[in-house]
Amino acid sequence: MLVPVKNMAGETVGEIELQDYVFGIEPNIPVMHQALVRQLANARLGTHKTKTRAEVRGGGRKPWRQKGTGRARQGSIRAPQWKGGGTVFGPRPRSYAQKMNRKMRRLALRSALSVKAAENQIVVLDELKLDQPKTKEMAALLDRLGLSDRVLILLPEAEPTVELAARNLPSVKTLRATCLNVRDLLKYDYVMMPKEAVDLIHNLWGEKEEQPAA
Repeated sequence: MLVPVKNMAGETVGEIELQDYVFGIEPNIPVMHQALVRQLANARLGTHKTKTRAEVRGGGRKPWRQKGTGRARQGSIRAPQWKGGGTVFGPRPRSYAQKMNRKMRRLALRSALSVKAAENQIVVLDELKLDQPKTKEMAALLDRLGLSDRVLILLPEAEPTVELAARNLPSVKTLRATCLNVRDLLKYDYVMMPKEAVDLIHNLWGEKEEQPAA
């Protein structure tokens, strides 16, 4: 699959080939959905907690004697039926983490990239460098490229100038290509990256060449 390569002025200066194994497969929607649900579940902290009757303060003395009062027997004022008492079967700290094997995770990522490529939502630049970390320079760059929607910028390595310039734009996010994930691919409309990021994606999730036998 060939896509145009643009410079920072918005002009087309060449083409680059995207591996069909990464950007041109038939998207597996169920696996993409499972990967997204897994990522959202793994982000949950699971720190919510209620106290049982053994953990709430007070209630150490029997409120009245067992017999002879005409009232129901009670052992503690911190029993669940009392105001201020403990909670029965309330939420406890737990992990919401879900497992997904490596082959399915890679398939979900390649499926999401293929969806973006099929909809022409991948923008490749010959380079992505800014002289100063200014928000207006990043906004002007996106305007020249015709990107007015939500944009995910993939970087091959740390670029403090680019990251700082995009930080104050609410619809733009910068991300290292090594941290690419299904959630961000589905959340943002366009993916913008320099050619170096494309090569990195090919190396990480592309089809590996078989090594000749010794």
